[in-house]
Amino acid sequence: MVFAVADGMGGYEGGEVASAMAVEITLQAWRDSPFEWGAAKRLARAAQQANIEIHNRALAVPELRMMGTTLTAAAVDRGMLSAVHVGDCRLYLIRGDRIVQLTKDHTVTGERVRMGLMSEDAARFHPERSVLTRNLGHDLIASVDRITMPLVRDDRIVLCSDGLYNVLREAEIESAIRGLDSEQACRRLVDAANDRGTADNLTAAVFTMLAETGHAPAPVGLRARLRALFGY
Repeated sequence: MVFAVADGMGGYEGGEVASAMAVEITLQAWRDSPFEWGAAKRLARAAQQANIEIHNRALAVPELRMMGTTLTAAAVDRGMLSAVHVGDCRLYLIRGDRIVQLTKDHTVTGERVRMGLMSEDAARFHPERSVLTRNLGHDLIASVDRITMPLVRDDRIVLCSDGLYNVLREAEIESAIRGLDSEQACRRLVDAANDRGTADNLTAAVFTMLAETGHAPAPVGLRARLRALFGY
């Protein structure tokens, strides 16, 4: 199971092209890669392939020279979550009634929050909240974060663009989809963000771990420990 969210940049046409390429190439490269590599390596290689092709397309087409995109992609294989991330889409883990952001925002405000120079509330409304420090397409080799962790039964994974989390807080995301299946959850999130008048592009994907995985649950309620685990 693989799913991905991308949010393009570089004007309307460039953003549309870059985000579509990111998702399509990542998924195709994943399908074409050897199963023996394992999910984490397959996904990382797929994201880099997408970056190279977006970069080359931008060089070849003058109208698209400034295009780039975010990408957050996740694969679930035998109860293990593997993810790649660049930009400011987000990957959340919901376990029980706790929700934790697994990715870090590659934005000017995101860096300031991590350095303790700005509060999360202030970052939500800052005019530079969408200014990226990393993306796919601008450099030949992209700096991509990688995440691997075990899941347990009933864990939920939420991928979303900033059009969702800029208007819904984490607790609201968790409560909005509680008790819903994945399709219903996506619709509920999109409707809730639109009701709040979101001004940004809006995409959401939800995965629910229905099977027993045999993995011991990590203490996801301890945000500090997760931040230490994932290096931010």
